[in-house]
Amino acid sequence: MNVGIWIRVSTEDQARGESPKNHEARARMYAEIKGWQVVEIYDLSGVSGKEVSSHPEAQRMFADVASGKIKGLIFSKLARLARNTRELLEFSDFFQKHDADLISLEESLDTSTPAGRLLYTVIGALAQWEREEISARVAASVPIRARQGKPTGGIGPFGYMWKDRRLVPNPEEAPVVKRAFELYLSLGRLKAVCAQLKKEGYKARKSDFSPVTLKRVLTDTTYKGLRRANYSKRRGDKKSWVLKPKEEWVYAEVEPLVDQDTWETVNALLAARAKSSPGSVPKRSRYLFGGKLACSCGTKMYVAPYNGMKIPRYRCRTCHTKLNEDVIEKHFLEILNTLIVKPEELKANQDVAEEQAELENRLELLKKELRRIDTRIDALVDLVADKSIDRRIFTERFLPLKERKEKIQDELPRIQAEIDHLKTSSTAKDYLIDKATTFAGMWPVLTYEERRKLVDELVASVEIQKEKLHFTLTYTPPFRALGKGAHNPRDSWRQPA
Repeated sequence: MNVGIWIRVSTEDQARGESPKNHEARARMYAEIKGWQVVEIYDLSGVSGKEVSSHPEAQRMFADVASGKIKGLIFSKLARLARNTRELLEFSDFFQKHDADLISLEESLDTSTPAGRLLYTVIGALAQWEREEISARVAASVPIRARQGKPTGGIGPFGYMWKDRRLVPNPEEAPVVKRAFELYLSLGRLKAVCAQLKKEGYKARKSDFSPVTLKRVLTDTTYKGLRRANYSKRRGDKKSWVLKPKEEWVYAEVEPLVDQDTWETVNALLAARAKSSPGSVPKRSRYLFGGKLACSCGTKMYVAPYNGMKIPRYRCRTCHTKLNEDVIEKHFLEILNTLIVKPEELKANQDVAEEQAELENRLELLKKELRRIDTRIDALVDLVADKSIDRRIFTERFLPLKERKEKIQDELPRIQAEIDHLKTSSTAKDYLIDKATTFAGMWPVLTYEERRKLVDELVASVEIQKEKLHFTLTYTPPFRALGKGAHNPRDSWRQPA
């Protein structure tokens, strides 16, 4: 994997001895251990961490990630990447979007590993949970404001505008809405109406009308004088949304743009046409267990959409075995509960802990030796200045110290990199020990995408047999013990080969 190294050391840090050269050496050693190729260095030495994304070096790094030139960025710690929380979130979103990894040596966060990705997913979910606590307080006022006819956000539906905190017809857009209803009554086809509106010079707010946009207008109850509010919510990906339960919907009266008979007739025609030519259910890009399910006959199982699908159903094309996603999800939640019962199974290997302790002890001894060498060199310089020794004696004593100092300086980043590598492989497990009790509890509030990511990192595969589900988990060494003896007629864990 091609990676870049991010160096940002403030002038104060450099004064304390944290030189850019040391940070670069440590990162290079880590990359060497991982077998990665360092292809770029992004040097922001002396740059403030308050806002770095606009810096030319940061822009160069973004361009390299977007083009695929680098697939990972190594830095000493998150505070070196940026100190602004908003910027850190923007960095992480950008790297996720371009399928690139962030490697923080100090926090032992390496998203190129399953453990690092899982830790990153959990941290992101917890942060989202906290953000939702804040947004919930804001959302609580929406139904009240909607019932009072007050603004609840946005510029209002096409054909209307907010004036003196009331929704009133927009004199420029309202005639377009009326014409759209008239044309549909005469033409009866969405595409034909869109074409005619374009021919007559009518547009939506941002572009020409499309069938999707036009249908949204024709089915909106606002145009018959009944504004619907608090009826939808975002999924969390800033794009798609879902309907809330109908009992939460709020209606408020507004001035209509078309009479009720016209609105009802148009919507009856739309419903009849949809019934006579039902479209296929749009495919979801990824499902919770997509690509992980295998039938007992050995065939991969995929979601087979069906009309009115609410719960994804996995189907084997060979023997036609079917299984709903909620059934698999139920048994996966039992695994999460098992993690709560036996968190001690996640403890890092004792040999790894001992190796790390030995390396840390070695690192500290070398640092002490380096300080002693610097003291002796300073003393030699003072002796030369005082003419207590001549240059020949100084050279004889100084050269061995200089040679030893250079060897230690070369050794320090290598040992630190080995420690970093060991820490990244164990930190996520330690984090799970602290947070395992939240997995099952967090599940109901996670978005579908967050659930999918959690499954993706934890589950390697799921095999369906007659009356059993066999889960193979990604964390084979620490998790394997969880499945021993845990068989019952409905689910079990298969031991990896």
